[in-house]
Amino acid sequence: MNGRTDRESRTVDEIMAREARNTAREIFAYVLAESSIERAFDRHVFYERGILRVVEDLHDLTSYSRVFVVAIGKAAHTMVEALMSRIGPGIGISGIVCSPELPATQVFGFRYFRGGHPTPNADSVRAAETILKALEVSNHRCLVIFLLSGGGSALVEKPVSDAICLEDLEKTYLALVHSGAPIAEINTIRKHLSAVKGGRLALAAVPAHQVSILVSDVPENAVDSLASGPTMPDSSTIRRCQEIVKKYQLLPKFPESVRGIFERGELVETPKKGDAAFVRSRWWNVLSNSTAQKAAVERAALAGFAVEADNSCDDWDYAKAADHLLQRLRDLRKGVSRVCLISGGEVTVTVNGEPGVGGRNQQFALYCAQRIAGENITVLSAGTDGIDGNSSAAGAVVDGTTMNRARSCGLDAEAALKNFNATPFFDSLGDSITTGPTGNNVRDLRILLAW
Repeated sequence: MNGRTDRESRTVDEIMAREARNTAREIFAYVLAESSIERAFDRHVFYERGILRVVEDLHDLTSYSRVFVVAIGKAAHTMVEALMSRIGPGIGISGIVCSPELPATQVFGFRYFRGGHPTPNADSVRAAETILKALEVSNHRCLVIFLLSGGGSALVEKPVSDAICLEDLEKTYLALVHSGAPIAEINTIRKHLSAVKGGRLALAAVPAHQVSILVSDVPENAVDSLASGPTMPDSSTIRRCQEIVKKYQLLPKFPESVRGIFERGELVETPKKGDAAFVRSRWWNVLSNSTAQKAAVERAALAGFAVEADNSCDDWDYAKAADHLLQRLRDLRKGVSRVCLISGGEVTVTVNGEPGVGGRNQQFALYCAQRIAGENITVLSAGTDGIDGNSSAAGAVVDGTTMNRARSCGLDAEAALKNFNATPFFDSLGDSITTGPTGNNVRDLRILLAW
């Protein structure tokens, strides 16, 4: 006998589970701090005596007749602040910022738009039109600095055809988001339906010098999918668009204006590598999911866990990814008493019917909760942007006690999972991860602990 009653044992297990949940939260908080825009600019962007250095590039800002900044994405305002705090007011830089929220204070000389996400809104279209008009006056003595981050696809948008109205644009985006397709495939379609994506903003800025500073929320090998690649050569093709539409049976889900473009073969190819539009263009990725993963590994190791990373399930269906990672964690635990498995990237969710409140991270976490009941395992899944789907949470944390705690509160996990309505479930338990919008986005992070 160990001298403890069953009730005492349960109390000890609950305390240990709560401590593990707190540890997972602390790891995620550390990740957000280490993956901040300010830290990234400290490492890669410098300014002294008129010279702006971006990674390996040097730009003498005093040699240009105009320096214009275009900032698009969830980190748009944060990136502008970081850039201008280094350069200061002397150069006379102006620009356009489009983000999902208007900041409390705005940078002097910049015009702000509040674009829509995950679907475009009227400001998304106005922002695109304003950017295109501003770039029309570019010449060879201009420098255009593009600051691009996740969420840019919806935040700035102008359809390639005037026949596509805003309502049709919203319907198209929803059809793509709910299709279950990974982000690279979704953005392949977006690029070819847009007047600003797939390298077309770079085309609009010719003949100016261009440098793009990237905060990536896409796979490391698909950076031209970031914000649907407005300033980069596009590796996707019309043929690939057609394959994706067929694969996910999207044509019947598109509005008539978009469906007709596909049916009549009216898509126009995007600019590719070697195109003259990119002769004076450079791109630097200063922050990505790998930064977040490294920070998570560092913090978990300090907490006394043996740590391994597994990114093989990037863009997998959430249930398949969960089963894979949990099995990998159990295998690792056979040789180590305390183990942490880190997984970066995103999982996919195919939504059927009218969804409730939640997102892919909480859906993943809730599925895991059902499969680790009674085990000394903790799982946290959250987005570094602080937003999970249509919820106000970044994600959730679960463990072997979650299902028992849910039942004692009268919560139905199966119904929440089936109805894509995980947020009310986790809010009731106090297990939602709520950070608020972080002004950043380097994809999602999953932290699995066995203890």
